[in-house]
Amino acid sequence: MSHYTLYIANRNYSSWSLRPWLLMTELRIPFTETLVPFEESNHANFSRFSPNARVPCLHDGDTVIWDSLAIIEYLAESHAGVWPQQRVARAWARSASADLDRLDALWQDGLTRFGGPFLAGSDFSAVDAFYAPVAFRIQSYGLPLSDVSQAYAQRLLALAGMRDWYDKALQEPWRETGHELEILSQAALLADLRNQP
Repeated sequence: MSHYTLYIANRNYSSWSLRPWLLMTELRIPFTETLVPFEESNHANFSRFSPNARVPCLHDGDTVIWDSLAIIEYLAESHAGVWPQQRVARAWARSASADLDRLDALWQDGLTRFGGPFLAGSDFSAVDAFYAPVAFRIQSYGLPLSDVSQAYAQRLLALAGMRDWYDKALQEPWRETGHELEILSQAALLADLRNQP
């Protein structure tokens, strides 16, 4: 039996970490979470556990997997439900996981084609985990989408794992200047709901 350790960074900044974390949480794949905060202008601390010095990174004994898609594919080899069972839904979900440019049309297509409430059918799968960070951005930036896509984003935000991630993100004491400036360069800050350090 595998014992997974998933290395993630600050929940406020690391949307890539959210993808495998949420998938493993929602599918009840047991893992140990190890959070390593970003440091000012230096992510060398990640090289202790990740060959590319980035997060997320999954350890399974002596096996080390980095990159969220590689992690998800690795998990799919041992755990049911990572990708949809139906071949057509599985092919669509894998394709959709890499297609961010036409988000609204893509979400409507999946929800209509496979009957929802998730993108590739009745069960949460890897394609939903890939779009989980987008649901947070829709919430934060008020991105305009169709009613169907807005409802899907709300379903993602209502997942227990998403609520847990969000609540823990608000409690994090760490701030990293580079990420804070990047956020402010993209939008005006109306309110900061995080606990102040």
